Amino acid sequence: QQQQQKTYGEARSSFLDLKVLTSIRCCAALRSCFPILTWLPGYNLTWLKMDLIAGLTVGLTAVPQALAYAEVAGLPVQYGLYSAFMGGFIYCIFGTSKDITLGPTAIMSLLCSAYIGGDPVFAVVLTLLCGIIQAGMALLRLGFLLDFISHPVIKGFTCAAAVTIGFGQVKNILGLKEIPQQFFLQVYYTFHKIPEARVGDVILGLCCLFFLVMLMLMKNSLGSSEHEAPLLVRSARRLVWSLATMRNALVVIAATGVAYSAEVTGHHFFSLTGKTAEGLPPFKAPPLSETVANGTVITFSDIAKDLGGGLAVIPLMGVLESIAIAKAFSSKNNYRIDANQELFAIGLTNILGSFVSAYPVTGSFGRTAVNSQTGVCSPAGGIVTGVIVLLSLAFLMPLFFYIPKASLAAVIICAVSPMIDFRVPVQLWRVKRLDLLPFLVTFVVSFWEVQYGIVGGVVVSGFMLLHIVARPKVKVSDHGVLLLELDSGLNFPVTEHLSRLVYKHDLQVSPRRCLVLDCAHVSSIDFTVIHELTELLKQFELRGVSMIFAGLKVEFNINRHVLLSAELPGFRHTDRVDKALQLLTSINHYQQQF
Repeated sequence: QQQQQKTYGEARSSFLDLKVLTSIRCCAALRSCFPILTWLPGYNLTWLKMDLIAGLTVGLTAVPQALAYAEVAGLPVQYGLYSAFMGGFIYCIFGTSKDITLGPTAIMSLLCSAYIGGDPVFAVVLTLLCGIIQAGMALLRLGFLLDFISHPVIKGFTCAAAVTIGFGQVKNILGLKEIPQQFFLQVYYTFHKIPEARVGDVILGLCCLFFLVMLMLMKNSLGSSEHEAPLLVRSARRLVWSLATMRNALVVIAATGVAYSAEVTGHHFFSLTGKTAEGLPPFKAPPLSETVANGTVITFSDIAKDLGGGLAVIPLMGVLESIAIAKAFSSKNNYRIDANQELFAIGLTNILGSFVSAYPVTGSFGRTAVNSQTGVCSPAGGIVTGVIVLLSLAFLMPLFFYIPKASLAAVIICAVSPMIDFRVPVQLWRVKRLDLLPFLVTFVVSFWEVQYGIVGGVVVSGFMLLHIVARPKVKVSDHGVLLLELDSGLNFPVTEHLSRLVYKHDLQVSPRRCLVLDCAHVSSIDFTVIHELTELLKQFELRGVSMIFAGLKVEFNINRHVLLSAELPGFRHTDRVDKALQLLTSINHYQQQF
């Protein structure tokens, strides 16, 4: 009976341990799927205060930027606001970065404009499909695909996009009409139509640019030793910093006031945004077809076919931009992010965004920087930003009629100008000059079509990577025997190159010498290489000299490879053990000598 009780106690204890372990694993899985559970239990009033301030500040930045970026995408301005609020609510639950803010961005707007052709239905369908692709990538753990887009390609793309977006707003600064979207035609017709520029738009646009630049410089000039300054100075600096942070909203509000005053007095000096849809967007299933003016029905398959390469470029670039920003700020503020969870959060944001007529969104570097600098403590700051955008949609849409296009153009130009980094080519030249090639290809081709620039840069980077794999550095030296030192793995693209070197330096010269292959840096090998090495061993045997391997690693397991290679044509079955022993004896002799 005592033994039974003891056995029962042990079983019950094991069961309880298993139950506790299962509970811990379930909690960990829930926290992994819903990161809000990791920070919400410790939420406090201090965090709430900081999140309110940060969310309000970012909201006042997001509203004018959303209006401006909708112009870049070729959509009515209200679609920028439709895209700016869903990310705050979804990311608060599923995101792993406290700093990042999701919404319309300059680069994403430019990419979308190339595929949607100014059609809101195409934009909404693109958002839905992008979200499905991104969420699917997250569930399949395909975030590693982003590793194939190199840093020179990203920099070339961002620099070209900044130039394209910035110059694309010159027409609004000048008040010009009917300017093509294609960059080179845009440049030509912008200069061709300069005599048609509207004086009011030019003056207002330049004034907006001037004040935005001045406020930005004032913010950047604030010293880091603020705690050492007197109280009055610190208060003044905080005021200037707050005004500079909200500079976009201040400039747009001031320009709108000027334009409204001119309109009510009967003077039409400025090109205005015009009539916009009022109120919140209806929450409804995204339209999967469209009927055009002549009665033709465009089906979902036709829309997907027209979107074409955008279904690959836009999801990848959206995820790349967002994760790069999240990693940068997580490193700066000492916390970690989950790349696949970030991918899922962006995908779900786009899926649900398509139900409120949004176009594709991603992380915004500028608004994320504002969020971080304002002292946000959790992703809950995004909820405040979303509420600000919703309030603007509900109550301020009639006032958006009077927003001058020149003021929005000035906001966009100042937002994208920091993306043009002239130091990148110099840094690439100093580190590795060959990396300038994908940078320049991406930069130049992006002026033709942005998506082709990205693809071109990735292809060039891929060929460079393949060339490194196929042509590893091999150091050839003569120590009485010929020594070949390999600096990487032996894979099938290397076989012909290695054979040519062996024939050139040994098998085709006189007198013939023994060959030593230094494999200290070789960590991988495949069947094609084994076959080629077998052929070379036969050639050395026919000439009465030896081919020796040195510095072999355990992972390499040459014994197994050689014994398997003995099954290849040219070897008799009875010879395979002798061949293996001969090779291993040669290796041991070489290692003893050196």
